[in-house]
Order: sequence, then structure tokens, then C-alpha cells
Amino acid sequence: MEVKGEAILSLPIFIINNFGQRAYDRWFEALSPEAQGVFRSSIDKNEWFPLGQAMSNPTIKICDLFYNGSLKGAYECGRFSAEYGLKGVYRVLVKMSSPTVLVKKASGILTGYYRPSALKVVEHGKGFGILHITEFPECDKYIEQRIAGWIARAVEICGVTKVGVAVTKSLTESDPYTEFRITWKNKPL
Repeated sequence: MEVKGEAILSLPIFIINNFGQRAYDRWFEALSPEAQGVFRSSIDKNEWFPLGQAMSNPTIKICDLFYNGSLKGAYECGRFSAEYGLKGVYRVLVKMSSPTVLVKKASGILTGYYRPSALKVVEHGKGFGILHITEFPECDKYIEQRIAGWIARAVEICGVTKVGVAVTKSLTESDPYTEFRITWKNKPL
């Protein structure tokens, strides 16, 4: 399974911004030699990398080193990735969009970052959306939480409040899909 370079570019920046250069050095030293090779090189945002060495294992190390092993670290990485990646024209487009439109486009967004992968929009309406990842061969709880965090921040950028993203089913638990239940409140006019 592979992840696009654009999705991993934010990891070192997330660590340095939140924990400092020494923490980054500690994280880098904790990585496997293969993962170190990914982050030592100049990452091309359009290149594809092995998911395990470029995202899963580095995210697990972030959780272990800075979040006492909590999945919250993966969620926060995802939020930061959305903040980092949705800038310029993309940010304007997301801000002008509604969360419902963003949810409807979710399958195209996911497959643009992870391959092979497949996502279905199961249901959406005023203030909610339900997404199912039906294909993701190397799924793990850290990646699920990273995706949940990305969704939450992207929906917030649309201009709504009280955003919640819950992973209610998981491929890692032998469920037939990973389910994201997204809720939000529209700001009063």
C-alpha cells in the first residue's frame, strides 16, 4: 500500500511546531532506517511511498514519544495535515464549500492520497455525514485516527462549529469497513 508524498510532508513540521527541534531529532532517531531514508530526502509531494515506513510507523512513533502511546497523536497529526495542506486556492475552495459538499467529495480525496483505497459516502444531510472505507489493505488504528483528524479540521475550515468525527466500525476489528460518523453545527446567520 502507498501514500502520496503530500500526505507525509506535514509530519516533520507538525513535530517541530509542537515539540521543537530536539523532539524532532529524537523522533527521527527512533524511526527505522527505511523511514529515516524517506524523511532524510527531499519529499516530492507527487511521489508515492510505502505506507508503513512513510506514515504508519512514523505516526506510531509520534504517539509513543509525545502522547504516551495515545491515538490522540495520530488524530492531531491529521488535523495539522489538513491545516497544512489546505492552503491557498484549496483553502478558499474549502471555505466556500459546505461540509456536505466536502463529504460528497471524500472518496476522490482519499484515493488521491492512499492507494489502493476505496471510500463510499453512505449518507449525508444537514449537519452529518457517514463515510465507509471499504478498501484499505494496510489499515491500522493510527491511520484511521489520522484520517478522522483530517476530516474534522477540513470540515471546520468550511466554517462550521462543534465538529465531531467518530470511528464507529473498523477494518482493524474485522468489520467489513471503517465507518466515520461526522457531525457539525452550522453557524447561525
